[in-house]
Amino acid sequence: MGSKNLTDKSAAVKTPRMIRFIAAIIIALPSLAAAEQNVTVEKPWMRYLLPSVPAAGYLTLRNNGGTDEVLTGAASPACGMLMLHKSQDSSGMAMMMDVPSVTVPAHGSVTFAPGGYHLMCMQPAMKIGETVNITLIFQDGSKLPAALPVYGPQGSP
Repeated sequence: MGSKNLTDKSAAVKTPRMIRFIAAIIIALPSLAAAEQNVTVEKPWMRYLLPSVPAAGYLTLRNNGGTDEVLTGAASPACGMLMLHKSQDSSGMAMMMDVPSVTVPAHGSVTFAPGGYHLMCMQPAMKIGETVNITLIFQDGSKLPAALPVYGPQGSP
C-alpha cells in the first residue's frame, strides 16, 4: 500500500507538469503559424504537357511580414518530386537549375513564372482541368498549402 501512495504522488506531480507542457505548446502554436500567415499565394497555376514530361508550377508569393521569409522546398502528392528551379539565360543559352532556396523579402513578393523561378514537378500525376495541392516549406519549418489549377501548354487564361 505504501508503494501505491508513492505512485499516486508521482502521478500527481507529473500531471501539472504535463498540463504546463501542453499549455506551452498551445501558446506557441499561433507564433509558429504567424510566419506561415505572413506569406500568401497569388495567381497559382500548373502547366502540364504529358506524363513523361515534367510539369511546372507558377505563382506569386507575397510577404506581408516585417522579416524575410525563405522558401526551402515544396511537396505534392501529384508529383514524384517537386523542386525549386530557376530558368536563366547564360551567354545566349537557356539553362535550368535547382535552387536551394528562394527569399521572399519583407513587405515584398517573388514571382514564379515561365523563364524564371518555377516549381519543377517530376513524374506528374495530373490532368488538365484538375487542381493540384502543394505544400510550400519554409526555413523556419512553417508550411503553406496552395491549390494550383492545371492548364495545358498554352498556360493560364
